[in-house]
Amino acid sequence: MGKNLVQKIIENHLVSGVMEPGSEIAIRIDQTLTQDSTGTMAYLQFEAMGIPRVKTKLSVAYIDHNTLQAGFENADDHKYIQTVAQKYGIYFSKPGNGICHQVHLERFGVPGWTLLGSDSHTPTCGGIGMLAIGAGGLDVAVAMGGGPYYLTMPKVCKVELKGSLKPWVSAKDIILEVLRRLSVKGGVGKIMEYCGEGVKHLSVPERATITNMGAELGATTSIFPSDERTREFLRAQGREENWTPLAADEDASYDEHIIIDLDSLEPLIAQPHSPDNVVKVKDIEGLKVDQVAIGSCTNSSYMDLMKVAGILKGKTVHPSVSLVISPGSKQVYTMLAENGALADLIDAGARILECACGPCIGMGQAPATNAVSLRTFNRNFYGRSGTMSADVYLVSPEVAAASAVFGEITDPRKLGAAPHVDMPQSFKINDNLVIPPAEDGSKVEVVRGPNIKPFPINKPLAEEISGSVLLKMGDNITTDHIMPSNAKLLPYRSNIPHLSDYCLVPVDETFPKRAKEQGGGFLVGGHNYGQGSSREHAALVPLYLGIKGVVAKSFARIHMANLINSGILPLTFVDERDYDNIQAGDRLVIRDSINQLKSGIIRIYNQQKDIYIDTKLDVSERLINVLIAGGLLNFTKENKA
Repeated sequence: MGKNLVQKIIENHLVSGVMEPGSEIAIRIDQTLTQDSTGTMAYLQFEAMGIPRVKTKLSVAYIDHNTLQAGFENADDHKYIQTVAQKYGIYFSKPGNGICHQVHLERFGVPGWTLLGSDSHTPTCGGIGMLAIGAGGLDVAVAMGGGPYYLTMPKVCKVELKGSLKPWVSAKDIILEVLRRLSVKGGVGKIMEYCGEGVKHLSVPERATITNMGAELGATTSIFPSDERTREFLRAQGREENWTPLAADEDASYDEHIIIDLDSLEPLIAQPHSPDNVVKVKDIEGLKVDQVAIGSCTNSSYMDLMKVAGILKGKTVHPSVSLVISPGSKQVYTMLAENGALADLIDAGARILECACGPCIGMGQAPATNAVSLRTFNRNFYGRSGTMSADVYLVSPEVAAASAVFGEITDPRKLGAAPHVDMPQSFKINDNLVIPPAEDGSKVEVVRGPNIKPFPINKPLAEEISGSVLLKMGDNITTDHIMPSNAKLLPYRSNIPHLSDYCLVPVDETFPKRAKEQGGGFLVGGHNYGQGSSREHAALVPLYLGIKGVVAKSFARIHMANLINSGILPLTFVDERDYDNIQAGDRLVIRDSINQLKSGIIRIYNQQKDIYIDTKLDVSERLINVLIAGGLLNFTKENKA
């Protein structure tokens, strides 16, 4: 039996374990990336390990999230990251160079290599044939120190693409169709491997759009083969020597198989407030639009924005619409400026933002009260835009541009002939905003501003754990709920005490105050608890507030890992009906916790109801020991040898 592409890359990087779905494996990491929202904490954790130099083939620190400098905080974080990068052997991508995933795809991604990033959309580089995985900052710090990355061996889902896309239908519509079918938790525990005749019709930027939003499926990552289209892209980037042909064997086996008929796809749209709430654009056409935002790591490539410029050329944005566009990288921005497309965008009435995440993460451009905002982004979670009453829809650049012109949700097929954009034979290459590290890091002084505070470190697990249920929540609680990440809070990503006043406020405004008054306790959630961003602040801030455990029906992969890394127990109900047997205010007790953890079944005593509730922790022996040690940092120090 042949091997699929995922098995080939994992086998080539396997440090320990067996490639059987559900078993723990450890893989060698070739590259890492961080961004400034999660990077400050990752580098503080790396420093705490006492390792003098990163041990990866390449590590890059990007500045793309916290670029709005309304005070000193963001600039201080950037200075810290730049100096720590200089000292420890990390390349530094300055503000203005672009969004981490777009730039990494363009300038650093290598087919067949592994990439670990402290951002949930790291799988973007799967579009170039990398095994690219998002993780918490502490996992990335360990990888930078030369440690392997541990994960549960995922199932591999074969996504077979048949046919080719019709005019006005895009790669965004492919991933929206996958989300429509599988839901935001349909990819949990899986890697999505794309193949089939339809793949050859997709450029690397189009493939990257699909792998980027694989994160919204809850998938570990997504990947495309490395073929002649990959070679074409790398050649145009002046990096053809990085190309390696990679594909699954013809007789490869898979755990699951789905088929997407590209010929039958139509323009799609994700309605509020979830990326899987997908319908055809024509079904809701005519809804008035107030704002259109084009960009983000999903749809900000040269190819995307050239199509937008082609649609807008000679037209004017509707009087009621605010159109903002964020180019994905300096490379994209410069090429648009040089070929005249930027002038077409500006002339049509678009407001051009800097090459950064911007509105996607709520960093500016919050919509008006009760506004309808169409975005080419990857998430439309409730309140993520910065306006709680706004309705955010996710669309392709083609739908976004057409809707901006007409002032209402518009099926772009009514515009006639679709703009055609060819892959450039050569991209504009100027890496002058990527700063290499110092050859001798010992001479570099790391600069820390007053906003950079120590991060919380847990204590070893106590024999008895007790506390009240501070909050009971439903399904699909996101990391945006747990630790909001808007323009007002992003400057404090390195200040956990400040952030603690905002933890879970979108769910219950009284939570931070009650958690502090009671000295912590437990949280209860439904299915897919912690979906969304990789931000480990959603675990570090609850740790600071004294949260001892989260009991849920199921967890999102990265958030569960971040809870374990922080020493917080992520417990799931043996019988989901027991969810109804815990209420806010109940006092829970776990006795003989260490032995219970080792057994895999943890009995929780609910004092209020005088009943026992069975929960489970289905993780490896190593992760049990991480929890017993009080988190990954303590465990790593104990096992440094």
